[in-house]
Formats: sequence, structure tokens, C-alpha cells
Amino acid sequence: MDDQKRAWLYGFIGVAIFSGSLPATRVAVAEFDPLFLTFARAAIAGVLGGAMLILLRQRRPDRGDFGSLLIIALGVVVGFPLFTALALQHITSAHSTVFIGLLPLATAIFGVLRGGDRPRLPFWLFSVGGSALVGGFALAEDLSASWTGDLLMLAAIIVCGLGYAEGARLSRKLGGWQVISWALVLSLPIMGPLAIFAMPVSFDGISRPAWVALAYVSLFSMLIGFVFWYRGLAQGGIAAVGQLQLLQPFMALVLAGLLLGEDVSLSMAVVCVAVVACVAGARRFA
Repeated sequence: MDDQKRAWLYGFIGVAIFSGSLPATRVAVAEFDPLFLTFARAAIAGVLGGAMLILLRQRRPDRGDFGSLLIIALGVVVGFPLFTALALQHITSAHSTVFIGLLPLATAIFGVLRGGDRPRLPFWLFSVGGSALVGGFALAEDLSASWTGDLLMLAAIIVCGLGYAEGARLSRKLGGWQVISWALVLSLPIMGPLAIFAMPVSFDGISRPAWVALAYVSLFSMLIGFVFWYRGLAQGGIAAVGQLQLLQPFMALVLAGLLLGEDVSLSMAVVCVAVVACVAGARRFA
């Protein structure tokens, strides 16, 4: 298998892992406070990431790399988990997957901004079209949607796209799993104490599904998924491999319907397909 195919395989595995994040978060926030969930998942992953760095004797990043690591930590360690956990108190995970359809676009845009590329005009036309579709869907879903949840999801997409692009750029120098591990370790002195502070007085009554969901978002969403994802982006290109995220809304919709019994409406599926078409067009002209 050549390097390009291997990069797409790594990216696909990462997307498959991430597709379970929102359904798992939805299960977890039903019984855990969103702040505790955000802090705990980062702290657990940070301990594991630090252990990997020590056991495999990885060198410390250069001083100039810490600015990028801070951006990554704020984007994917703190920002995206916190915003989605708060959003999923107001909207269903099925509804939130429509916004995930914008992640490839956000990742590509930040990849362009960080890399200095200059896409042609059609790229931006498709970008605006995709954003308009998502905004129109949010306005039309009056019965099941929440302005608060929608705005939180938009914020999550923005910070996540920045974290993905910055992480992919730095992964070319440090390596994929090293980047997310260092970002987690950098946030651990803050997230660890906050997790203890936000810890519930008692864990009595917390169901097994909630614990499984916490374990999933801590181990897979916060660490293992990034090992594959950043490596794929670094080897195959941010804009190119980033388009694999187009599969994530459909995977997440299936999981939300099968595992959570949530209603996956025809309008959600139609919007997802339309957003995919817009992002595919943007990729062609990137």
C-alpha cells in the first residue's frame, strides 16, 4: 500500500471513530454535568497521552511549537468537547450531525489560511452555499431545534476546524499521535484539577451506558481517533483527506438512530446530502 492510500485509510479510521462521539456525548450528558464530562475526558486522555510520551521516550517540542499546541488544545481538547456537550443538552445528536457536515469545509478553510493557499472563486461559492443550507435548516427546525444548541454547535465547528488544521500542520514535524498527546499534556494541569472540582458529590445512580460513553469519548474521541486522523491529514493533505469527514454525518445519523432511537427525519438526510455536495464542490476548486 502506497503512502497516499495509507493516509486515506488512517483518515477513514479516524472519521469512523469520531462518528461515535456525538451519540456517546449525548448519552453521557444525560447523567454527567457537561463541564465535568469535558474536563474528565481531557484529563483521562491527558494521563494516557503523557504515559505514551514517557514510555516511548519522545523528545519535547521546540519552544516555537507551543503556540500551535495551545491552539490545538483550545480547539479540540477544550473547545469542541465543551461546546458540543453544552449543545447536546438542547438538541439531539441526530440534529447536531448536520453541523458536523461543515467540518470538512472549516478544516479546509483553516488549512488554506494557515498554509497560504488561494482557492478560486467557485470554492468560496460552494462554501457560502453549504453554510446557507445549514443556517436554513436550523431556522426551519423550530419544533425540535434550539437557537442555543445551534449556536453552540457552530462555535464547536469553528474551533474544531482550526484545531484539526493546526494539528495536521504540526504533525508533519512531530508526528500525529505525538501532537495530540502533547496538546493533552499541555492542558492537563488545568483540566485535571477542574475535573476534580466539577466531580459529582456521588456517582450513585450513574448507569453503565453513561460510564461506557465517558470511556468512549475519553479514550477514542479524545486520543485514539486523533492518532489516526492527524497522521492521515499530515500524510495525505489537510484539504484532501479532510473531505473524508463527509462520511461522518451519515455514520453518526445511523448510530443515533440505531443506538439512541432518535428520529432521523428526511429533512436531516436531505440537508446532509446537500452539504456534502457543497463541500465536494469546494474541494474540487480548493
